[in-house]
Amino acid sequence: MINSNDDNGVLNGNWSENYTDGTNPAEWTGSVAILKQWYAAGCQPVRYGQCWVFAAVMCTVMRCLGIPTRVITNFDSGHDTDGNLIIDEYYDNTGRILGNKKKDTIWNFHVWNECWMARKDLPPGYGGWQVLDATPQEMSNGVYCCGPASVRAIKNGEVDLNYDTPFVFSMVNADCMSWLVQGGKEQKLHQDTSSVGNFISTKSIQSDERDDITENYKYEEAGAALSPPSGSLQERQVFLKALQKLKAERFHSSRRGADLQPSRPTPLSQDSPRSVHTPSLRPSDVVQVSLKFKLLDPPNMGQDICFVLLALNMSSQFKDLKVNLSAQSLLHDGSPLSPFWQDIAFITLSPKEAKTYPCKISYSQYSQYLSTDKLIRISALGEEKSSPEKILVNKIITLSYPSITINVLGAAVVNQSLSIQVIFSNPLSEQVEDCVLTVEGSGLFKKQQKILLGVLKPQHRASIILETVPFKSGQRQIQANMRSNKFKDIKGYRNVYVDFAL
Repeated sequence: MINSNDDNGVLNGNWSENYTDGTNPAEWTGSVAILKQWYAAGCQPVRYGQCWVFAAVMCTVMRCLGIPTRVITNFDSGHDTDGNLIIDEYYDNTGRILGNKKKDTIWNFHVWNECWMARKDLPPGYGGWQVLDATPQEMSNGVYCCGPASVRAIKNGEVDLNYDTPFVFSMVNADCMSWLVQGGKEQKLHQDTSSVGNFISTKSIQSDERDDITENYKYEEAGAALSPPSGSLQERQVFLKALQKLKAERFHSSRRGADLQPSRPTPLSQDSPRSVHTPSLRPSDVVQVSLKFKLLDPPNMGQDICFVLLALNMSSQFKDLKVNLSAQSLLHDGSPLSPFWQDIAFITLSPKEAKTYPCKISYSQYSQYLSTDKLIRISALGEEKSSPEKILVNKIITLSYPSITINVLGAAVVNQSLSIQVIFSNPLSEQVEDCVLTVEGSGLFKKQQKILLGVLKPQHRASIILETVPFKSGQRQIQANMRSNKFKDIKGYRNVYVDFAL
């Protein structure tokens, strides 16, 4: 009932960047307004939501039903469409990621819910936190739903346990395979075993701090150390265990007959080049050259992006490199947009030498190509004259806005007037129009406050004073969002404690 793909659920999903007939998902600041709009419209779906909106609404609904629920964020979240626990990414010879061949994706982040419940349908020990994902990504038994999947089962690779455990396992622990597409052929670049599923987080209890719960979902992965920790070996064992279980399920499904449809895509056959058990050596290990991007300044919206490409020769021989660099915007679900910046670097390295190649992408170059997700992917594809191997490195840059500042002017007391100052600014070096500020807070405002600001001059900073009368005591939160024709989600929040009236 949260997504509307199969019924008149609460939310319509939209990842098209066109929200003219609804609300941009980034503009929502809470689930109450969504649920009220859905109810007032006769239970017709509200437009629009994406993963964090679906999860917020589900959290509210489940808690109203008395089920302990929390919101989970997974960074670099895998979306494995063919069920082989491998996320395939395709690049051309300029380092540009190819969207037309890209069915698997890595979302910059993905948000779902955990609900605490008993699982009498599973072996003992698999109750407790269960994954529920209301975002309509893939069908499960003909319905757009996902879960409940036991978090403990996910960590231990028990992908044969209900429900949708293989799909959730791939979101947090799939491998990533990079391919170079050239002349109609695909060349394997490398397999990354640790890029998917990072900083899995939820809100801390009685605090706004981030609580890292990655260890609940997976064992420690191998890092850059030469001697990987024992946890990384256990993670590989669990991955291979999950892969073998999926292959066994595919085999038994084929024996039972084609009319039995699995709940999720099943993995490719064992002899498929996509089903790789262990990671190969990176091309950098063969060529003995390392490439890495480094930002020189924080990536702020409206400013130039300055960074360097670090090249290190790890061998005792001279190296002549040709490196193709490119930049393209991304949607948060990993879908690439057209490239807007390219460069070619020729770098000669003496034995054991390191060099930097400076790069700059000006605001005028990226501004018209940026999506509302504010994500830019920079890539470098290097080759060395004496080796056929290619070296791929990329980095995702998230541009940031200055947040809204909220000041509470005086003591907050139930049924007494309270002044709230909201300070905001236009971070761009150009005029922005159609500026609208929205402010809300449970127990502080009877309804969402909407202030039409009109035009803001370049780099202009301003403030307004709002008057309200709190009607509930205890810990409360003020939330603000500003949108314009150039940006949609400059946000800010402030916690405030409201005392009882004397």
